[in-house]
Order: sequence, then structure tokens, then C-alpha cells
Amino acid sequence: MTAMTSTMFSFVDPDPAESDPLQGELALLDHAARIGPVAQLWEAPLSLVMPRSYLRQPGIEGARAAFAAKGCPVWLRMSGGGLVPQGPGILNVSLAYAVPKGAATWMEPVYLHLCEVIAAGLRELGVETHWQAVEGSFCDGRFNLAWGPCDRARKIAGTAQYWRRAPADVQTPDGQRHLVLAHAILLVDADPVEINARANAFEAAIGSGRHYDPAKVVSVSEAAGLDDASGLTARVSAAIQAAIAASTPPGN
Repeated sequence: MTAMTSTMFSFVDPDPAESDPLQGELALLDHAARIGPVAQLWEAPLSLVMPRSYLRQPGIEGARAAFAAKGCPVWLRMSGGGLVPQGPGILNVSLAYAVPKGAATWMEPVYLHLCEVIAAGLRELGVETHWQAVEGSFCDGRFNLAWGPCDRARKIAGTAQYWRRAPADVQTPDGQRHLVLAHAILLVDADPVEINARANAFEAAIGSGRHYDPAKVVSVSEAAGLDDASGLTARVSAAIQAAIAASTPPGN
């Protein structure tokens, strides 16, 4: 068995040669297996991201081709959940690391750690958040980060996980070491109306019956009351990176 060399996060930049950012993100799991916990903060071009479950939808490939032809590729991700908009003003936070057992043991701690480091970064900018579901938001889940009173909360970040068994050469004797990719998208200064309209158009194109309410999401810019969001993504990224660097991954 090869020992892990670090229990703290290192930071890597996206591979500029990778045309599909979701495939590039999966490469973080190899880093996590052989080097140690790794984090990446990144932005994607204007696009949508769908989970594997959407592949069962009739006409899905035709809809993907039509959207790609209009300059909005629809990427496939390995984690679950729902449709997610990507593009300018949206920051992705990807954390990958090993844990001694699988998802049943660590799923909630992984979500909580991800929420905590993003919340800590936002707190430095004067934005207080908490985790909860926000009905009517895209890709809703129990571990959204939300802003505002619980009964009127608006989603500011969404989270997801993808799990994989660790390779044999870095496996524990009991064969239980797993790798997790914990991912979040954070709305920094994206326009809620535009991103939801794009997601709703795709859902309509595939006849899913799903529809998302732009009033159920909020950007960091709006939550912080900023009239000028210039440089905000860099500030948010730096604050979250500092929170990640000060944290210890669950199970490590």
C-alpha cells in the first residue's frame, strides 16, 4: 500500500488543454489518491451541466446538440442531482480527498465540510449563510447554502458528491478506502434571471416538466449589497481558498 503524503489541501489550477471541464475535475481524484487532498476553484464557459439520470430522457442528445450549436454546451457530470447552469459569474469549488470508508459513513460530514468552508469565506465578505433546501431552485438539495431567513431563504450555492473506490495500490488492507469529489457552484455575480431562463429552456426542450424560479436564488453581489461587483470573483475565491487551507478534510 502507498501511504498518503499529505492530510491538508493543496491547490491546483485547471488543465487549459482539457476541453470538458467536468472531465478535468475528475482528474482531481487521481491526485487525491496518490498525493493527498486537493482543491480547485474554477469557472466554466457559458454552459449547462446535467447528471447521468438525464440520459434516460427521450430526445436528450438532440437537445444537447441544439444547445451546443447555439453556444451553450450541455456537459455530463458523474454526480447526481439536477440541471445546473454554468458560466461567467459562477465559481466552482471542487475538493477531492480519501476517506477510510465509503459514502454511507462520510456523506453528511463531506457535505457539511464543503458548506462550512464556503460559508466561512463568504462571512469574510459580510455574507452570512446556512444550509437548507430551497424549493423551486435549480438542483435543489438539503445541503444548499442559502441566504436570508429560513422561511424566505434564497439559494446562493449548490453542492454535490461523487464517490469512487481508491485504486488497489493505495488501498487499505480492508479494501474500504474511498475517494470523494465534493463540488459546489457559487453564484458570485451571475444574473439569476438569465441562468434560470437558460436552464428552463433546456428542461422545456426535453419535456421534463421541471421549471426553476429565479426569485429562489441570489448572488453574492446582491447578498452583500454591492453596486460594483468588479473583482468580486477574485475576492470570493481568495476568501474561500483561505478557509479551505485552514481546514482538515473529513476522515483525515
